[in-house]
Amino acid sequence: MKLRPLGNRVVVQPLSEEETTKSGIILPDTVDKEKKAEGKILAIGAGEKIQKLDLKIGDKVLFGKYAGEEVKVEEVEYKILSDEDVLAVIE
Repeated sequence: MKLRPLGNRVVVQPLSEEETTKSGIILPDTVDKEKKAEGKILAIGAGEKIQKLDLKIGDKVLFGKYAGEEVKVEEVEYKILSDEDVLAVIE
């Protein structure tokens, strides 16, 4: 990957969202307006605030579905999130 986040930002590769529930019900895109998104951290900036979050490359994180900036590099979509956009780490 050729992205290096600056300051208090991280680069996340969004994980695909499930379109069916465990019971097999298919949900249309309009249902999950407020659902949080999940992704894997690929790069971390050197900013002081982001370093305090103790994030590591490879961590799975939750962020707002519409948070951050979407970018496309070599046909792969990424999100660039600020320290405030990262809501939680999935352990």
